[in-house]
Amino acid sequence: TSVPHLTTALTGPLHALERQVLDKQAQIETWFRSQWQNTPAMLTTSVDLRNAGFKLSPVDTNLFPAGFNNLNRDFLPLCVQAMQQAIVQKYSDCVRILLVAESHTRNPFYYHSLATLFEILTKAGFEVRVGSLLYGLKEPKRLELPNLPAITLEPIVREGNVIKVGDYEPCLVVLNHDFSEGVPDSLKGLSQTVTPLLGLTWEKRLKSQHFSHYAEVTQDFCREIDMDQWLLTPDFLVCENVDFISREGEDCLVAKAVQLFECIKEKYSAHQIKSEPFVVVKADAGTYGMGILMIKSADDLRKLNRKQRQKMTTTKGGAKIDKVILQEGVPTFETWGDDKAVAEPVIYLIGEHVVGGFYRVHKGRDVDENLNAPGMEFEPLGFAKPCNMPEQQLASDESVNRFYTYGVLARLATLAAARERSALIAKLSQEAS
Repeated sequence: TSVPHLTTALTGPLHALERQVLDKQAQIETWFRSQWQNTPAMLTTSVDLRNAGFKLSPVDTNLFPAGFNNLNRDFLPLCVQAMQQAIVQKYSDCVRILLVAESHTRNPFYYHSLATLFEILTKAGFEVRVGSLLYGLKEPKRLELPNLPAITLEPIVREGNVIKVGDYEPCLVVLNHDFSEGVPDSLKGLSQTVTPLLGLTWEKRLKSQHFSHYAEVTQDFCREIDMDQWLLTPDFLVCENVDFISREGEDCLVAKAVQLFECIKEKYSAHQIKSEPFVVVKADAGTYGMGILMIKSADDLRKLNRKQRQKMTTTKGGAKIDKVILQEGVPTFETWGDDKAVAEPVIYLIGEHVVGGFYRVHKGRDVDENLNAPGMEFEPLGFAKPCNMPEQQLASDESVNRFYTYGVLARLATLAAARERSALIAKLSQEAS
């Protein structure tokens, strides 16, 4: 299969959801193969998952992943092979790549991720340069990084409808910058191939659109394997024209929260789940763990203090929050280490292939809180002992590839992102005609 056999923090007997997925493995792989033929995957994706035991769901799908440095180094050959295949399939004539770096990052380890991605692309057999739109960068800047290849940031210049660094003209521009603050004119209207599409940056992309596509994907998938779609899919609603400081849109927020809590409680009752429901309120666009609230009741929205309201005014890059998604909260029952720190898996894909993952761990957060926050740590997932035969693999709960189910969910989210891209291409084509 295209999912490596990795260790997870899971122990004990399989949950019904895992068992159902493992039992249908051959059917699932056939289904995915046909899906990728119709809708090819993005070049790189990372998916944040939450596993409640009774429910497993993505909570964020990132098309500009940073964190390749947090993958186990044992995965590098797998990453290189997947990258080579993905680029040859999508961009068969490509030989020169320009990797566009994040300009405004407060994460000092971002460049470690960038260097790892650079290493993967280079070892896949492509000529690669790293371009930057960093203000004030006038000449190449070399960055030496521990245990990683040095990278050189070069200022991007535009000539006509192409961008270059020095006299190097790429045939493929790979964005590792989500442009939450807006896409600069220098990148618009290029004749070169740009991936992801500019319309999928956080200036334009909406989480609600992604999760709408994800709901359609899981509807198709769950029909195929005869599974309850809710087990893999978070319910959500949207409120527009929201301002947390002036309290504009508060009635909409409260009404939608009431509706969502009622829906979750109904599902919990039907599935005999004893957990207390919670709802995640987050900016419909943006990333970096910013613009997120967890609520236990609709009344919590009227009782927000000034600090909480201020937190919901802007997201990364100072982008104003005026539209939010209210999403069913999925608690995590996974923990890491002797002190049982709360953990959630983050899965990385190159093209359609799962190439590894790690746990985001936070010792100061609870099972129903956002872990993408200051104080988080990353624990790479290691390879499990190889299993010789699938029949032996399924003989006991301790020897099965428990990571396989995570790979399935991550691929479902990646397929939803691919459908997002297809819908955008269709829209742009219609506008052009």
